[in-house]
Amino acid sequence: MQRVLVIGCSGSGKSTFTDALARHTGLPAIHLDQHYFGPGWREPAQELWRQRITHLASGEHWIMDGNYGGTFDLRIPRADTIVFLDVSTARCLWRVFWRTIRNWGRVRKHSPPGCPERLDWHFFHYVANYNVTRRKRILSRLATAEAEGKTVHILRSPSGVQRFWAALGG
Repeated sequence: MQRVLVIGCSGSGKSTFTDALARHTGLPAIHLDQHYFGPGWREPAQELWRQRITHLASGEHWIMDGNYGGTFDLRIPRADTIVFLDVSTARCLWRVFWRTIRNWGRVRKHSPPGCPERLDWHFFHYVANYNVTRRKRILSRLATAEAEGKTVHILRSPSGVQRFWAALGG
């Protein structure tokens, strides 16, 4: 395990999982939101974003958390392990809601500088529809990645995450 993708809906626990895995393995954590957004939640041009991803994925050792499905073609070939936190919509919405309330007006630990937590209905809509609009494609892409020799872990519950840690010896 040298290059690990951690994917899943917002609120699924990607950043928390990534930080714990980084502590356990010593691999550096890359939180893609910190590289994507500029101050004021400004989004980069698509070509610039793909260049950033190419650069980030070129490293020999990393744990990279974030969805950004439009860059799976750049990241999955470089990864040797993929962890999909396949969490229910209700759990993700609940976590995003409380994360927003707890951090209102402040920049969270894994958010980029100049991006304070805010109420964003478009974002809540994205979370509410993630499993309906994206999950099937992700599972299909992960089946392909597994057939190509990647190690894929699909963790659907807290007990699944605990089994993952137990298998790692942590």
